[in-house]
This record gives sequence, structure tokens and C-alpha cells, in this order.
Amino acid sequence: MPEPKKRRTLSPQFKFKVAVEALRGIHSINEIAAEHQVHPAQVTAWKKELLEGGSALFERKNARNREVEDDEERTAQLERALGRAVVEKDFLLKKCKQLGIEP
Repeated sequence: MPEPKKRRTLSPQFKFKVAVEALRGIHSINEIAAEHQVHPAQVTAWKKELLEGGSALFERKNARNREVEDDEERTAQLERALGRAVVEKDFLLKKCKQLGIEP
């Protein structure tokens, strides 16, 4: 019984190279696919992915830093709220014991 074929794993660099070649439009999608031994639909998918996600390359790094700062600020707020809740719980448990009430 013949062994099943293993799927090829293609590097991101290879996919980028093929997608850029497709974007240039010098050769047809079919020619590019034949040259690189991939399916034309795959070349089209990589080209579409590059067009949709390419703008992320030019996003400002400051915007990412602001998102991280916002996340850190939100985490700090949640930690403070949790700390207050723990202190209140401990206080109420102590008062319940003093009054002889089972929590």
C-alpha cells in the first residue's frame, strides 16, 4: 500500500514573494502558480491576504503602545476593584462573627 503524500509547508517569506509577484501583474496567476508549483487559487488567496493585511505594516507603533497602556490601565483598575472587594468581604465576615451571625 503506498504511503499517503505529506502536505508541503510553505514559509511566510515564500507566500509573500508569490503574493507580491501576483500583485505586480507582470505574469498571470496561472503562470505564477505553475512556476512555483502551487494552485492558482492559493496564489489568489495569498494576494488577497496581502492586500487586506498589508496596511498593518504601516500602522504607527505609537498606536500599539497606546493600546498596551490602555490594557495596563484597565488591568490596574480591575486589580484595585478586586482589592476593595476583598477588603469589604473580610470586614463583613469579621462583623458577622462579632454579631454571631453565620455567613
